[in-house]
Amino acid sequence: MMQEPSESLREVSDDSLRPAPALESFWSTLEQSRFLRKMSGGGARPAALPAVEIFWSWLGALLGIGLVGALHQFLLEPRDLVLIIASFGASAVLIYGAIDSPLAQPRNLVGGHLVSGLVGVAVFLLFGSTPWLAGALAVSLAIAAMQWSGTLHPPGGATALIAVIGSPAIHKLGWVYPLLPATTGAVLMLGVALTVNNLAPSRRYPRYWW
Repeated sequence: MMQEPSESLREVSDDSLRPAPALESFWSTLEQSRFLRKMSGGGARPAALPAVEIFWSWLGALLGIGLVGALHQFLLEPRDLVLIIASFGASAVLIYGAIDSPLAQPRNLVGGHLVSGLVGVAVFLLFGSTPWLAGALAVSLAIAAMQWSGTLHPPGGATALIAVIGSPAIHKLGWVYPLLPATTGAVLMLGVALTVNNLAPSRRYPRYWW
């Protein structure tokens, strides 16, 4: 009848199967170097834009934000409504300054703000008493919802966050917020983008609608 190996023999056998400390250190260093290499970049920086392109980007942003801001100040604010939110500033960079980006196309602009506004309001109503959690959930769920719906628009993350951490005037809007200001403002800015970008001889916008 065979005897069970002694405890000491089992420990020696187990130790022999473990990689040597030097090997463990080698693999750890290798994995870290692979991780760090991903941060090294290596691509070429895009060439500087010509002055005429910078002009059209400036003009579009001036008119787009100006239109939304003026309507807010003179028409909606006296009625305790809101038309301009901070995330529109980021949208202006895309739809006037990076018009060929998929993130700047009409579906993404309008859909991204609408989807994110809906997510933000829902999260605020459910978790608004815990602002740090509500903010994190609003942004993360808005990103997931935009990706799922094919409407990814980075400023939408801010639209969702504003629904949580915004002013009492924003919170008072409730389910109106996704439509006014989020979607309405985006549509107005889109109208300016269609006009200004297509007045520029070197530009064509949009690349696609849907």
